[in-house]
Amino acid sequence: METTLKPGKLPIAIEDEMRQSYTDYAMSVIIGRALPDARDGLKPVHHRILYAMSELGNDWNRPYKKAARVVGDVIGKFHPHGDVAVYDTLVRMAQDFSMRYPLVDGQGNFGSVDGDPPAAMRYTEVRMARIAAELLADIDRETVDFTPNYDETLQEPVVLPARIPNLLVNGSSGIAVGMATNIPPHSLGEVVDALVALVGNPQLSVDELMQYVPGPDFPTAGLLYKSGIRDAYVTGRGVLQMRARAGVETDERKGKSAIIVTELPYQVNKARLIERIAELVNEKRIDGISDLRDESDRRGMRIVIELKRDAVTEVVMNQLYKLTPMQESFGVIMLAIVGGRPKLLNLKEALQVFLDHRKEVVTRRTIYDLRKARERLHILDGLKIAIESLDAVLQLIRAAKDPATAKEGLIGRFGLSAVQAQAILDMRLQRLTNLERDRIVEEHAEVRKQIARFEEILADEREVAKIIVNELAEVRKQYADARRTEIVDESVELSIEDLIAEEDMVVTISHEGYIKRNPVTLYRAQRRGGRGKIGAVTKEEDFVEHLFVASTHSYILFFTTKGKLYWIKVHELPQAGRAARGKAIVNLLRLRGDEKVSAFLPVREFVADRYVMFATKQGTVKKTALEEYSNPRPSGIIAIKLDDDDEVIGVRLTNGQSEIILSTCDGQAIRFRETDARPMGRATAGVRGIQLDPGDRVVAVDAVEPEATLLAVAENGYGKRTAMDEYRLQSRGGKGIITMRVTEKTGRVLGVRMVRDDDDIMLITNGGKLIRTPVRGISVIGRNTQGVRLIDLEPGEKVVGVATLAEKESDGEVTNGNGDDPVGGPEAPPDGE
Repeated sequence: METTLKPGKLPIAIEDEMRQSYTDYAMSVIIGRALPDARDGLKPVHHRILYAMSELGNDWNRPYKKAARVVGDVIGKFHPHGDVAVYDTLVRMAQDFSMRYPLVDGQGNFGSVDGDPPAAMRYTEVRMARIAAELLADIDRETVDFTPNYDETLQEPVVLPARIPNLLVNGSSGIAVGMATNIPPHSLGEVVDALVALVGNPQLSVDELMQYVPGPDFPTAGLLYKSGIRDAYVTGRGVLQMRARAGVETDERKGKSAIIVTELPYQVNKARLIERIAELVNEKRIDGISDLRDESDRRGMRIVIELKRDAVTEVVMNQLYKLTPMQESFGVIMLAIVGGRPKLLNLKEALQVFLDHRKEVVTRRTIYDLRKARERLHILDGLKIAIESLDAVLQLIRAAKDPATAKEGLIGRFGLSAVQAQAILDMRLQRLTNLERDRIVEEHAEVRKQIARFEEILADEREVAKIIVNELAEVRKQYADARRTEIVDESVELSIEDLIAEEDMVVTISHEGYIKRNPVTLYRAQRRGGRGKIGAVTKEEDFVEHLFVASTHSYILFFTTKGKLYWIKVHELPQAGRAARGKAIVNLLRLRGDEKVSAFLPVREFVADRYVMFATKQGTVKKTALEEYSNPRPSGIIAIKLDDDDEVIGVRLTNGQSEIILSTCDGQAIRFRETDARPMGRATAGVRGIQLDPGDRVVAVDAVEPEATLLAVAENGYGKRTAMDEYRLQSRGGKGIITMRVTEKTGRVLGVRMVRDDDDIMLITNGGKLIRTPVRGISVIGRNTQGVRLIDLEPGEKVVGVATLAEKESDGEVTNGNGDDPVGGPEAPPDGE
């Protein structure tokens, strides 16, 4: 079907029309509404408000006028948008907590930092602030271009002359189409100093300019961290970290402390902040707060956060910073209109755009003044001629029949221009007195000097620069004030640990691999002989194998059979009651299907003089500095490089000077100095620790404790203890010596442990039996012996495991993990030992 077009209409693809229409709309929003002009730092609505107030005579030294009148003038003459939008802008220009240097002087309710709305425009009164007059200075001297208003009945300025660098001083924020701007406010004095320095040396870098402008200066003060400032100034984009200013007051009489907040981050609503803190307290996400109140008054802000007696001030403070707007970020986007186009500016470019604008304003103002001076000189030349020929001029005027004839006569007889002739005719008779005649001569000479000065300025850019610097100095003297926001050196990212009070926890790990933590206070100290408190209730075939004390900020390093390392912070462990088993370790770590936890180490800090000693099934040992394991990933990191048929059987935390003993299932053992193994990196395979016979394998590794004995247990239920002095020191890599004579009667060695007399051990069989035996009841005999029977076994039954028990039946005490009386089995050295 053919389409018949009406005359005067053309076909167009709808996608082309939509694209063009949306582009036009986007540019209208970008240029005409959302982004500030880099020269005066104002959006169109801002300079329209200020220009309307100026036209209305609503100056800083005149009486206030109703805000509704100003809004009416703005929307009626220049800004055809809603009155609410204009009034909201006017209100913000009057808020000292929104603008670093308010441009409007308001009288009445203009809102508050609590988010209270302003009064209606019919109730409030406004006038321009004194500093706003500097934005409009010289606007009547052809310093800026004018353009028709929306209905082309009036003229409005395209930009204001702006003696103050308003873009940086008051900042700006706005969301356009596909772009946004967010420029922070700055100290006027600092920005002026940077401008003067840049005039003196245009080659200054951003880093050098930062000596004058160290960072933004927010009207609400607070703290600002250095990190991020340089990036924002160099690239035009960056993220700044702001903090509230908070101190601590202590009531000695009550023994309680309170956090006092006196300054907030920029644009933070105080009332909502207090509500947020109250919510977190009610949700029990922040502990330690007993009362919260706002004591702010006309003297300043004061939020009082009272703490409980047992609260840790630093922890509560960090929780407030982490979870509430007491710490906020400010995303800097220094986007502004330059040359009719949006441009991302760095600090130097923002300053240079203003200087270029001031140079143009001063030049155009000087050209205007020069033209006016020449026009005045031209008239004064005519007046001077008239004074010099006063009698002839008077006679000619008296003889003329009308002013036009007199004017023509003056032009013809004295060679005057029409303007000069008219000026003579308009001159009052009092100007003919001798005194007035002298003043005309003096003015004539003065105007000549002015013209010479104006011509000198226009001929030399250095003179223009001097004028700019002098005017900036005047502005600084008149309006600059002290910096409000304090810039602090280091931005510390709050970690979870900062939000958790540091306290000792009793960590229990069962033989079946269940782990939990409880406060050490749960295990009350008892005298020896008491019944004690059980650390966990386990299944019948399970028991607590390791129990030790560690700080909530400590780490537990888990090593797997495949040579990988995972870690967990103690505060991340499940906290359960004494009767609970806890949570399976495999559910806390991201283990692969064929990985099993073979050892663990509790560590308080990754200090430089501690080492991790590994032992593998195939007789390899490796020593690596503890610091090497300080940055694990959730998916684990390589702890030791292993062959396919090898696996980690144990690790020990050493001081670099320990003695190590390896034991094998065929009853061999080797004792050597740790120094025989040099420190190696993480992803290395280690060195030979013991030479194994075919079929033999390492079953245990220990750091030698001279006061302890070495317990060896064989699979047929035989075992014995041997004094450590029977194991002579050898060189690493040898075959070792006999630690237990292995026969058909004893079976192979399945476990070797370093034990003390007051330890208890648990023997586990493949038939499900668990036999608890005190160590002191096991004989101490020579190395090359079979030992004694420790457990009666059924036919075909074998011992499959031996473990040192963590808890004593007759002692409810828990040691502190400082190394004096370490608790736990051989896989659990004291925290940080």
